[in-house]
Amino acid sequence: MSSYDTLLLAPTSFSAWPGQIVALRGENGAGKTTLLRVLAGRIRATTGLVQVDGGPVNERDPRFRRRVAAMIGLPPMASDLTVFDHVALVSSTWEASPGSVDAATRRVLEEFGLTALASRYPHELSSGQTQLFGLALVFVRPFGVLLLDEPEQRLDAGRIELLTRAMLARRRSGATIVAATHSDSLADRTADFTVTLEAHA
Repeated sequence: MSSYDTLLLAPTSFSAWPGQIVALRGENGAGKTTLLRVLAGRIRATTGLVQVDGGPVNERDPRFRRRVAAMIGLPPMASDLTVFDHVALVSSTWEASPGSVDAATRRVLEEFGLTALASRYPHELSSGQTQLFGLALVFVRPFGVLLLDEPEQRLDAGRIELLTRAMLARRRSGATIVAATHSDSLADRTADFTVTLEAHA
C-alpha cells in the first residue's frame, strides 16, 4: 500500500438470508457507510467477493436495481412536488396501475405518520419529518434487499418506533435488511445478528 492509499473498510465477512435483519455497528469512520455503498453497487470493493441474491453486485443491472433498495443519505427531493407527489412518483415506477399506486402511497404515508403532511412541500418539513419522508420514499417500493444508513437519524423515540415496525413488517415479508445504526433500541428490537466494524488507523 502506497502512502497515498487509504483503507476505507477493513476485511469484513458475513452472510444474510431472506427474512433477516443485520445491524452494522461501530464507531464513526469504521466503514459502515462504505460497506453499504459496496453492497448497493455504488463503489467497488478492491478485494474480496460481494454477492447479492447469489449474483454479482451491479447497479446498472435492472434486475439488481429491482431487487435492492437503499437509503444512504436522503433521496433527492423536488421543491415543487408535495410529499404525496414524491411518494406517488416513486410508487408509479413499480406499481402496475394508478389504483395500486394510490393505495401504496397512502399506505406508506400512514405507516410513517405522514398522512397529515401529504400536501406539504419538502422545505416545509422539520428535520425529523424529512427523515421520515426519505424513509417513505424507499419503503414504498418493492425490494428483496434493503440497505439503510443510520435510518434513525433526527428521529425521536416515537418515530423510531414507526421505523422499527416498518422494518419488522418487511422482514416478515421475507426481505433482507442491512442497517447501519447507532441506536441500541433499534438494533436490539430488529436485528437477528450484529456485525461490528472496528475503526482502523
